[in-house]
Amino acid sequence: MKVLIVGTGYVGLVTGACFSEMGIDVRCVDVNKQKIEDLNNGIMPIYERGLEELVIRNHAAGRLGFSTDIDASVKIADIIFSAVGTPPDEDGSADLSYVLDVARTIGRNISKYTLVVTKSTVPVGTAEKVRRAIQEELDKRGAKVTFDVASNPEFLKEGNAIEDFMKPDRIVVGVGSEKAKKIMERLYKPFMINNYRIIFTDVPSAEMIKYAANAMLATRISFINDIANLCEIVGADVNMVRKGIGTDNRIGSKFLYPGCGYGGSCFPKDVKALIKTAQQNGYKMKVLQAVESVNERQKSIVFDKISRHFDGNLKGKKIAVWGLAFKPETDDMREAPAVVVIDLLLKAGCSVVAYDPIAMPEAKRRMGDAITYCKDKYQALEGADAMLLMTEWKEFRILNFQEMKSKMNQCVIVDGRNIYDKEEMKDNGFVYHAIGIN
Repeated sequence: MKVLIVGTGYVGLVTGACFSEMGIDVRCVDVNKQKIEDLNNGIMPIYERGLEELVIRNHAAGRLGFSTDIDASVKIADIIFSAVGTPPDEDGSADLSYVLDVARTIGRNISKYTLVVTKSTVPVGTAEKVRRAIQEELDKRGAKVTFDVASNPEFLKEGNAIEDFMKPDRIVVGVGSEKAKKIMERLYKPFMINNYRIIFTDVPSAEMIKYAANAMLATRISFINDIANLCEIVGADVNMVRKGIGTDNRIGSKFLYPGCGYGGSCFPKDVKALIKTAQQNGYKMKVLQAVESVNERQKSIVFDKISRHFDGNLKGKKIAVWGLAFKPETDDMREAPAVVVIDLLLKAGCSVVAYDPIAMPEAKRRMGDAITYCKDKYQALEGADAMLLMTEWKEFRILNFQEMKSKMNQCVIVDGRNIYDKEEMKDNGFVYHAIGIN
């Protein structure tokens, strides 16, 4: 069984590496020549815990290859996974141009039965568009080649993607034929040895499952952030509220942690795309519109708190930012709340110094010399008038209070992820602001 992964972004590279780890012959292709050259030399385009070792080991064993020649790769593949990007258009809908380009390339090159699997997050109906694009190219060639199109959405958490792929809580596969179903069963059998967690659906349902899952998680985050903001107004403690509702087994405690909003490559994009899909079909997703609105407002809450602390006079203040990635264990800064806050700080006339364990090269690529980058968290505090905690990296959890106080100009902390204890911070001489806590 020869598997081709088209696109070596986050999803494609993780998928290819994990399949090869199970002994499957995998080739990954991409139009980016530099990226492919780097991968062939063991240089990763992204940071993901455990990925580098997996790629290097399986590449050395000959099970995982990288190429820019998509035409030749398509011709020898039995299963083709399309894992190219689906960035949001200006109106919020998913841009399917890359997905359909891949489909047309497949149609121009296949000569035997091939299973085409959409791995990218795509709106309902995309698989049918892919099928038509492939068939149109086959018709132009006058080629009578059979193929199937399936949907296999990913559910990978950045920072834990390898574990998620190798030990999935479920695998969702949308198929339209028994042949496609059997092929996908065989492909995923190595991952299902201990517990059979594969869910077969029709193709449109599989496409919708991915969006619905991310939309639900985003909804929980915006819900608890809205509750947190009200807690501050009425004098309640959101941490107590969170624990009180989380012990109800109908609700549960996951994704009920207040903070400065969600970011990343999935939640913002998928919520927008689902809202747009509904609009295109004459329906309004009122709940998700509110989810998106709450999250956009929440991203500036840390800035609002520090601005209020200084009575709106931030000009000339030196502000330290701990954490730049949208979440721990990744260097991904797409839609990161830290980016929003830093932009507001700079516009207010602040100087910004920052530290992140992993994401600083990505931050430099995005923001250049607009801010100062530090070698560790304490260096960032030298002469700072305040510290803003934006990403809950583990190394930020235990603090050396004396060292912090010796470096900071003013001992002011805004905890955008509620990882510190209010009383402990106050007892150690810090002015402490958090989310949903007075």
